[in-house]
Amino acid sequence: MAFFQMEGVSKRYGGVSALQNASLSVEMGRIHAILGENGAGKSTLIKVMSGVVTPDEGRMIMEGREVQFASPAAANRAGIACIFQELSLLPDLSVADNISISNPPKHFGLIDRKAQRRIAEEALARAGGPDIHPLTLVKDLPLSRRQIVEIAKALARKPRILILDEATSALAAADVEKVYTVLKRLRSERLALLYISHRMQEIAELADDCTVFRNGRNIATYRAGTKSDNEVVELMIGREYSHVFPPKPDVGRQETPILLEASGLSWTSRIKDISFRVRAGEVVGLGGLDGQGQRELLLALFGVLRGLSGEIRIEGKPVSVASPHRAKASDLGMALIPEDRKTEGLMLPMSVRDNLSFAALGRLSHFGVIDRDVENTAVADMIRLLAIRADGTDIPVGSLSGGNQQKVLIAKWLMITPRIILLNDPTRGIDVGTKQEFYKLLRQLADAGRAIIFYSTDYAELIGCCDRVLVLYGGAIKRELVGKEITERALVSSALNIGRQAEEAGEKSVAAR
Repeated sequence: MAFFQMEGVSKRYGGVSALQNASLSVEMGRIHAILGENGAGKSTLIKVMSGVVTPDEGRMIMEGREVQFASPAAANRAGIACIFQELSLLPDLSVADNISISNPPKHFGLIDRKAQRRIAEEALARAGGPDIHPLTLVKDLPLSRRQIVEIAKALARKPRILILDEATSALAAADVEKVYTVLKRLRSERLALLYISHRMQEIAELADDCTVFRNGRNIATYRAGTKSDNEVVELMIGREYSHVFPPKPDVGRQETPILLEASGLSWTSRIKDISFRVRAGEVVGLGGLDGQGQRELLLALFGVLRGLSGEIRIEGKPVSVASPHRAKASDLGMALIPEDRKTEGLMLPMSVRDNLSFAALGRLSHFGVIDRDVENTAVADMIRLLAIRADGTDIPVGSLSGGNQQKVLIAKWLMITPRIILLNDPTRGIDVGTKQEFYKLLRQLADAGRAIIFYSTDYAELIGCCDRVLVLYGGAIKRELVGKEITERALVSSALNIGRQAEEAGEKSVAAR
């Protein structure tokens, strides 16, 4: 008998069915992957399991007994812990405080700080983050480290079922490998793991069983490895799966004008004497291991960083980008799609309309008053262009699926009709169907004459989308890859700052075998 089962579970929000007669069976000592596009019902499924929402119909059975969870605390007591894609950490508290926030150890009625720190150290070690100091404030950690803390927080509850919703989406490659090791160890310890990911290589690496959801229904359950990636994707999207990346133009961009040029950009120890050019119609990627200055470079270009040295020129003219407000002004025309849509890109309680209009309010207003007709037309155009799925424009943007939230974030900045688009890992945590739409849009924007700088932690995206890739190491550009030079081997060797001779020797060795 399965350790945990869901039978005929349905959940509706108004006229929208998030789950329809869904079923699931979870066994101990196995990793069960849940696959599907954003909006397929995966998040609602795990919210029902973890006591966040109450289903309208159906039942849950745990160890042969029917159970109901009125709250997340009730689910935690039953042994179910969930790691959501949206982090639940309190940034102004320490790592140790966050890990023990729901049940801190006490001594004579007061929090036992030594015990709390010991619990945090043990949980961080289990989560693959022994280098994270328990007394560090969460706000001082990069996003990838915060994700490790979130995993440690769940493990500290000693769960029997661990649910992971895109738990590796913000992690660097080295951290992902650590999480793999952790999850495999937990499986050997007879935990039941429910794993949601849009990265097919992770599913192949970890999963024992897979269930595909589409439009709120479970479409198929199968043993991992019995279906090809294309078959799985076709189950997810309900149609034949075509090649994911649009073709790059054959002709070079050398004759198009230079829109953006940077010379000698430096900032603290994070950016070191960076110089490059981006022409109209180019997609220029930023490669390298995570944390080598790519994000800081994008922030520098968009006027976020203070104390930046060097020069930025737009259309050959030196400009002072002193703030994001100045960067998005019509004469500069920059837009930055940030890394974390939840905290840096969107105002979740506000409506889809308000989020779409926010960056372009100056262009939608006349003498300080918003022209509603102009706004409505612009909003409708963006919803149509990016195929945003929303039950109206007045609903909170936080109620949309992750993929549609990301579309709103991109559309928000397209509303200002930018000439230069800066993208900070924009496909993190979105499904394959939405990614494919994004890749097509990226090429359409380039073909329309935009200059695009695209940072991604996914090498396949850099290879498939970019005309050139600048590989950063230690805050400096170590190599520029152009056209057919953009290969996984070249990206990896450059990211590790391995010389070209070593790379070429590796290629000859592979050819000889």
